[in-house]
Amino acid sequence: MKSMEELLKAAQQAAETIQKQMTESQSKLDAIEVEGRAGGGLVTVRASAKGRIIGVNIDDSLLKPEEKGILEDLIAAAFNDARTKADEVAGQEMAKMQQGMALPPGFKLPGM
Repeated sequence: MKSMEELLKAAQQAAETIQKQMTESQSKLDAIEVEGRAGGGLVTVRASAKGRIIGVNIDDSLLKPEEKGILEDLIAAAFNDARTKADEVAGQEMAKMQQGMALPPGFKLPGM
């Protein structure tokens, strides 16, 4: 049987491994790009899977003062589409990471 000191050391090593894997996963998520679209592609928003906005593209046909309200709605819709896709990708990546940790089913790590 292991001593309490050995058990504590093993627990600390496991925690350090999990922290390292979390840091690596967060970096990986920031490198994965998704694209949200609205108005049939008239407005696109590129974002990282971590949720950082990388770029916005607006079709020239929407750059008219009388189209301002439509443009604002399309930008919001494209952003929300990108955010949804980013959340989906982030969830998939975190699930992959958790599979390698031998955690009990349903166990949720903080921040995941």
